[in-house]
Amino acid sequence: MTTSTVYPNSASVIERIGNTPVIELKSFSTSNVKMYAKLEWYNPFGSVKDRAAFWMIKNAEKQEILKKDKSIIIEPTSGNTGIALAGIASHLGYKVEIVIPEKVSKETKDILRKLGAVLHETSDDLCPRVGAGTDQSIALAYAISKPRPDVYYMPNQYENDSNFAAHYESTGPEIWSQTKGKITHFFTGCGTGGTITGTGKYLKEKNSNLRIVAIQAQKNHLLQGLRNFEESAKPELFLRRESVVDEWYTATNEKSFRMVKDIASHEKLLVGPSSGSVLASMVDLAKENTKKDQVFVGIFADDGRKFKSLYKEIGIFTEDEFDKYVDARNHLPELAYE
Repeated sequence: MTTSTVYPNSASVIERIGNTPVIELKSFSTSNVKMYAKLEWYNPFGSVKDRAAFWMIKNAEKQEILKKDKSIIIEPTSGNTGIALAGIASHLGYKVEIVIPEKVSKETKDILRKLGAVLHETSDDLCPRVGAGTDQSIALAYAISKPRPDVYYMPNQYENDSNFAAHYESTGPEIWSQTKGKITHFFTGCGTGGTITGTGKYLKEKNSNLRIVAIQAQKNHLLQGLRNFEESAKPELFLRRESVVDEWYTATNEKSFRMVKDIASHEKLLVGPSSGSVLASMVDLAKENTKKDQVFVGIFADDGRKFKSLYKEIGIFTEDEFDKYVDARNHLPELAYE
């Protein structure tokens, strides 16, 4: 595994979690609205989920649930949480097993295997449903882990308050500081609800007039990391603090993938599908905005490097176009598994 060569000790990886940059998307800003993206792929394992994964592992260690060289972490995930858990755990001395829908991109599965994770694939939807009897991934993870509580630990990002705490304690304060308190609207896609409730609660405590915009996916979507809450119930973690959300936006495949291409051509950023969804919602809301000096900040959860096969399949980029953006390395830092 290349991680030990690039980052020779666990501390060097852990120290890179958080403090991700916020950049202005100048091509999309208007006379009234400044558009900013928080680039979460600057985390060592490439996504916003590094935060939740680390907080969940740290809390389990504090409670002495995890034991080095004995415990196995198992988690159902559509990709990013699994990568984060596998990467962080490999540096802290834990094995990881991931229950993952078979439709998740080949690149994502390859990264998980490269990080040493054992994969259990299900025929579930792209983003696993949540709710009794509907989520094959969660059900399988429970079936594997419950008979062996002495060995298996399932963080369960869908219920674990450490997922919320990660964003309340890190993402929210970072955005407030980086915008010097000028942020007026916060946008993020919704899966477990940890990012939006944790960040949103912190920001609302700083300014109660700040607007929190939640983005869900259309039905039958291809937007890895997002959910449609008509097809699947909101996770328990989300329901605990759902009142923090002021507005909802439903992202379509068409608008999201078109925005992925527009971001690449105008800003030279290669982003993941959910980032296209986030910016599409920001642009649409900006069109309705009549107030001046508005500051929109959206979470760009991951970059596009692990979606090459998906983007090629649906015609977003040719192979040459995709490789050109990767080779340019514009805002594409080296990741801990490269």
